[in-house]
Amino acid sequence: MAANPQKLKKVKEFGRRDILMSMALVPDSPRLLAGSFDFNVYEFDFEAEKPEQPKRELKGHRSYVTGVALTESHIVTASYDRHMIWWDRESGEQTKRVRAHDKWLRGVEVSPDGKTLASVADDMVARLWDAKTGKPLHELRDHKPMTPHHYPSMLFCCAFSPDGNVLATGDKVGQVCLWDVKTGKLIKTVESPKCYTWDPRQRRHSIGGIRSLAFSPDGKTLAVGGMDQVGNIDHLGGKARFELFDWQNGKSVHDYQADKFKGLVEHMAFSPDGKWLALGGGDNGGLLIFFDLETKKEIKTEKAPMHIHEFAFSADHETLYAVGHNKIALYELKD
Repeated sequence: MAANPQKLKKVKEFGRRDILMSMALVPDSPRLLAGSFDFNVYEFDFEAEKPEQPKRELKGHRSYVTGVALTESHIVTASYDRHMIWWDRESGEQTKRVRAHDKWLRGVEVSPDGKTLASVADDMVARLWDAKTGKPLHELRDHKPMTPHHYPSMLFCCAFSPDGNVLATGDKVGQVCLWDVKTGKLIKTVESPKCYTWDPRQRRHSIGGIRSLAFSPDGKTLAVGGMDQVGNIDHLGGKARFELFDWQNGKSVHDYQADKFKGLVEHMAFSPDGKWLALGGGDNGGLLIFFDLETKKEIKTEKAPMHIHEFAFSADHETLYAVGHNKIALYELKD
């Protein structure tokens, strides 16, 4: 039975005192690892008698844990403390700690074959790593360190193509760079400037940026997520938005702004058949949106119980696990 977004329903919700900023789902299991703003990493088992109580804690970072990735033998985490840590998946012991960047680390992703890691940070550098040894492979530099208005920029997110050959990276002012993973060379750039708002008068400040990236299953389409232009930049008051690119030809093929939800699109995922796209994020509240890529219409919209930072689907896509501000939520997409 295929997952059906029209049947989306929340089945469980667990309260937290912290903000969970990142997560990775353990394959073929009801377990997930989540990075917290309390500097720790927690493992949850949703078949346990008390699933809200962590099965174990990994302590070692000195600031917000903004990225969690799973390799064959390790849990790899990234933090605002500028470090990446390799933890043994079985014992939970640290096996490697690397100062990976010079500014806040925004995330870490693992390639589809599990052999390569990518990290992005506010030093505006993306780095590729050997997932097993932690050896640096390539340093990717093209994002500008300053915005057009002469303020420090930020490099928020990255995503691997399904074949693992291309890495996309997205920054604050709406530039996406696409890189050859094997050589570390820049392939192409595309622009999504509506993700960025600058207030030249009242606040002399900016907001927004590309907060999420996702490739379609065939690797031909790149989804770029963020927030539309904002009137009051002190609030996440812009409409949730994403833009679709035929990235190989550098063309924008669809630009979407949500009808009823405002805030950042923090995470996105395509369905296995490429027919729909799931979006999660929010402002003070949370949002889940499922978008039909053939009709270019919303399939299902849901007010989430919290601002969602990241989500993941089970292997059959019939269960969605989401983490964010003070909550973990589980949804089902089946009859």
